[in-house]
Amino acid sequence: MEKTAQQIWDQAQGQANQDYMRRRKISIDPITRLEGHGKIEIFLNDQGNVDRAYMQIPELRGFEVFSQGRPAEDMPQITSRICGVCPTAHHMAAAKALDDLYQVEPTPTGRKIRELVYNAFMLEDHALHVYILGGPDFIVGPDAPKELRNVVGVIGKVGLEVGKKVISMRRRIREIINYAGGKVIHPVLGLPGGVAKGIDPAELPKFKEIAKDGLEFAQFTLQVFHDIVLKNEAYVKLITSDAFTHKTYYMGLVDKNNKVNFYDGLVRVVTPEGKEYAKFPVQKYLDFIAEHVEPWSYIKFPYLKPVGWKGFVEGAESGVYAVAPMARLNAADGMATPEAQKAYDEYFKVLGGKPVHHTLANHWARVVEMLQAAERIVELVNDPELTGKDIRAIPAKTPTKGVGVVEAPRGTLIHHYETDEKGLIRKANLIVATLNNSARIAMSVDKAAKGLIQGGKVDDGLLNKVEMAFRAYDPCFGCATHTLPGEMPLIVTLRDAHGGFIREIRR
Repeated sequence: MEKTAQQIWDQAQGQANQDYMRRRKISIDPITRLEGHGKIEIFLNDQGNVDRAYMQIPELRGFEVFSQGRPAEDMPQITSRICGVCPTAHHMAAAKALDDLYQVEPTPTGRKIRELVYNAFMLEDHALHVYILGGPDFIVGPDAPKELRNVVGVIGKVGLEVGKKVISMRRRIREIINYAGGKVIHPVLGLPGGVAKGIDPAELPKFKEIAKDGLEFAQFTLQVFHDIVLKNEAYVKLITSDAFTHKTYYMGLVDKNNKVNFYDGLVRVVTPEGKEYAKFPVQKYLDFIAEHVEPWSYIKFPYLKPVGWKGFVEGAESGVYAVAPMARLNAADGMATPEAQKAYDEYFKVLGGKPVHHTLANHWARVVEMLQAAERIVELVNDPELTGKDIRAIPAKTPTKGVGVVEAPRGTLIHHYETDEKGLIRKANLIVATLNNSARIAMSVDKAAKGLIQGGKVDDGLLNKVEMAFRAYDPCFGCATHTLPGEMPLIVTLRDAHGGFIREIRR
């Protein structure tokens, strides 16, 4: 049937409106090379510049709710199922929360076995990000075709033998976790007061060999970073560019000497100028951390409670803070092992002193931490107490409330449990590493988009650089989202062809 002039006009107008909206909005969905799911929505103004970019997390988790009514001692196994990439972090934070809950101090051998497993996990997990998740942006290049920005492209760039070395070394490091932890993905070693299994002295020669090779691997990775990233002037310029820079507070665990510690210590916070703002045992975290919510994401946005929520802005007047490798190095006065300390000193010297505010510097800080984890593994496998027989102190107190903390690869991770008189979980609160970073990640995506997209000119390489703004944090959004099971608080926003607000419908 022949169309009327009005129908032709209406069709043309409809297509013009669609084209207009397409020019006004850019979607990166799904975002890639991360743990979990997410998307980025970028809105342009009439000049083709970015008006606002949103990092949206659409997935849901309900671990805090369906943990209720479960025996407290089940929590290390339950919470390790939150994520298949960082189960050891949740398992260990939960075990430490049980120590506090039952008011029992692990035996020296039990603690050292835990710490051995945890440092092995930190080393292999950081290697995962350096070579497979975040590394391709530098090793292959941010503007490389997207089909090459992955582990296959990395192997093509560094060579098959190096690729084999990376895969083999991660597998060998995981042998320590598998032996002491029972299994790699969901370890079962953590019990209140210690661990479930000791280490046979006959296994030490193998562990010592793995530890030695692990340290060499960490040193090799630092050299790779030097050769590929630091010797590339364009990469250094990108790392230090304003588009990837925020001046915020920083948080991380430190030992009694204010050195970086992944397993234990006090929570230390420094200001955007690098001065100590607070240092406290994790049991007091509610005095310092509060959470803000936004209608456009299922993730919450923690902030420093004494400073207050001032929006997605940086500076000392804003409560936004960061965790993860760069933040840990900023919050500490140094590393706890000698080779890592040398790398730490070089890191701050090259990047202009403390604190470092460049989001992409997380990649370099991650390699520095690989050195400390590897060196600590060497120390522990040579410690006579590691093979002791006294692996657990049996709890004798009635549980009521317990809080545990570790430094996950992605930042400070807090587990908080409260129980009834039978030891059943009455309340659980998880402040996950990526959750701590969520406000800064949102700011980083928005600022990168505004700095990189001008005049409506967009290509795949440019959008990948916007993704690099969140990827530097190595986020795990599966860990970081929480809501009641079965509840999907859907919000539909209706807008006209020019983006103007018409109506909002909520379920």
